[in-house]
Amino acid sequence: MLWKSLSLISAAVLLMAATAPKAPSPKAPPKPPPAAARSAPVKAAPAPVPDFDARYPASVAALMNLGGGKAQIVRQEQDSVLVTVNSVAANFTLQFTACSPQGRACKGVQFDSIVEQPGPTFAQLNAFNQATLMCRGYEDKAGKPHVVYATLLFADDSFEHFRTEVAAWEGCIGEFRNFLKDPNGYLASAP
Repeated sequence: MLWKSLSLISAAVLLMAATAPKAPSPKAPPKPPPAAARSAPVKAAPAPVPDFDARYPASVAALMNLGGGKAQIVRQEQDSVLVTVNSVAANFTLQFTACSPQGRACKGVQFDSIVEQPGPTFAQLNAFNQATLMCRGYEDKAGKPHVVYATLLFADDSFEHFRTEVAAWEGCIGEFRNFLKDPNGYLASAP
C-alpha cells in the first residue's frame, strides 16, 4: 500500500499546486494593467481563519469547523491540548504536543480515529503499517482499531499547507476503512 500512500501525497501536492497563485507564462509578456489598476495595491486573499497558526489548537479547530465539522478543545494539560472533531466523514481527536503553558506554539499534532468494528489480527495490522507510508494503525486496550497520522508543526505552516495535512489525514481514514473491510484482500493487492 506504499503506492496508495504515495498517491495520497501526490494528491496533496497537486491540491497545493492547484491553489497556488499562477505565474504569468514566460512566452508572452503580460499586458500592462490599466492606469486605475496600477495604482491600487494588490492584496493576497486572506485565509478563511484570521491569523491562522497551525501551532495553535484554536486555529486548527476553526479550520475544522469551516468544513462543516464541530471541533472543540476538550482538555489542556501541562504541555498538550486535546481537540475533538465530529464530522459527517469521521469522528476523531487531535492531540497537540509540546505546547506552551498557554496551550499555544505546539510542536506536533497526532490525528487519531477509532473505528467501531472488529479489529484485524496483529499480523494484518503489522502488514498494514509496513505497506503504508503515512498512516499507522494500532489496537487499543479494549481491542478497538485506531488509525493515526502525525505531523510536526512550524511557525511558517500556512493555512493551505495545513489543509493539505488534513487531506492526507482524510486519505488515511479512507485507506484504513478499506483495509478493515477485507484485510487479506487489501494486503494481497499490496505491491
